[in-house]
Amino acid sequence: MNEIRAIEASQMKPELDEFHIGDTVKVHFKIVEGKNERIQVYEGLVIAIKNSRIGKTFMVRKNSYGVGVERVFPLHSPRIARVELMRPGKVRRAKLYYIRDKIGKAAKIKELIVKKNPRPKPEAAPAPEVSS
Repeated sequence: MNEIRAIEASQMKPELDEFHIGDTVKVHFKIVEGKNERIQVYEGLVIAIKNSRIGKTFMVRKNSYGVGVERVFPLHSPRIARVELMRPGKVRRAKLYYIRDKIGKAAKIKELIVKKNPRPKPEAAPAPEVSS
């Protein structure tokens, strides 16, 4: 059993776990056409992530010419060059399947505002001493 886990660990890509559900991402994946290999970009909203170690997958949804298109990507596939986070989303659910029924502005996800380095608050100056 440990041998299987060791093989899985060698094939996993730890740097790709930087996005969550509700984020808008660009997935750069390799396509082989005959002898040529090129990278195609698929941009959309992450609506689901299914966890199972090496078989971890995520589903990305986009609108293409007015038609909703969903695609499932295996996270640790050698065909995925990189996953680029475009816009973090603020959601309260694990799966966003309800987005399929929404049209137009109702299908938008609020943007998550992340504070990077909060500035320390300046300390109040001591009050001047009054002698009486």
